[in-house]
Amino acid sequence: MENFLPSGNCPIRQVLNRIGDKWSMLVLATLQANEVMRFSDIHRSIGDISHRMLTVTLRMLEADGLLHRKVYPQVPPRVEYTLTDMGHSLIPHLRALVDWAAHNMPQIMEAREDVKG
Repeated sequence: MENFLPSGNCPIRQVLNRIGDKWSMLVLATLQANEVMRFSDIHRSIGDISHRMLTVTLRMLEADGLLHRKVYPQVPPRVEYTLTDMGHSLIPHLRALVDWAAHNMPQIMEAREDVKG
């Protein structure tokens, strides 16, 4: 039997905590669709994310090696974000999850209604 205890070393928990949060998948999908984006462009693309939460999300995704942050030495500073190779390799898996959700949403909604009674 495989152990999934929260020992801090469980890769499943660590990865799902990162990509399963409210904003990471949207940021990754936005970068995949647009290739290179500045902070303000990502913010406008997602819309309802706060500046602080976008900053936190971008930092976490960068720390995990899923996106690259490039700072240009100019005034005012220009910063661009792109997916890394590892970030690009995650996209088909995210797309499969989104496709699964879209395909199964009617049954999920029906099941929820059945539980409500």
